[in-house]
Amino acid sequence: MIQQAEGFAQAAEKLANMQSLEDILHTASSFEQTARDFYQSMIPRVSKRIRWLVEELAEEEQRHYDLLQSLINREDLKQQVKSKIQTPESDGRFTDGLHMPVMPEKPDDQEIMLYALGREQAAMEQYRALAKNTESGDIHELFAFLANEETQHKAELEKLYYEIVHSGGV
Repeated sequence: MIQQAEGFAQAAEKLANMQSLEDILHTASSFEQTARDFYQSMIPRVSKRIRWLVEELAEEEQRHYDLLQSLINREDLKQQVKSKIQTPESDGRFTDGLHMPVMPEKPDDQEIMLYALGREQAAMEQYRALAKNTESGDIHELFAFLANEETQHKAELEKLYYEIVHSGGV
């Protein structure tokens, strides 16, 4: 009897930690949209030295948003997106990214870059876990692609951050 209760509790916990792919895709889409909106709002407020970077980040987030939306709207995937998968452990940090941070009127370069690095890290972890939790196919490929993109973005940002911070620019 105790083993049955333990098994039921484990199964119930596992089910509670599952989401439909559709919900995950919508959350990811909102994550990318929030980032795009944040970066677009920062373009006129950041220094000219990193304005190009913030513009580029806004464009990247728009591309990711468009990719996610195209997958959500594909007729041939309607049934697949109804399936449920395990919610990644990184989900809490990822969903925290749905809220835009409050920044000063004139944020310094370091503040913007630290925010971007944190978002890239959260996205990289989330997309990597989602790729691991999905079966082969278009959705898996999208999550793997996004994980790789976020990994590259993070590496590029880290390099630039190091250059700016250690060159005495901030």
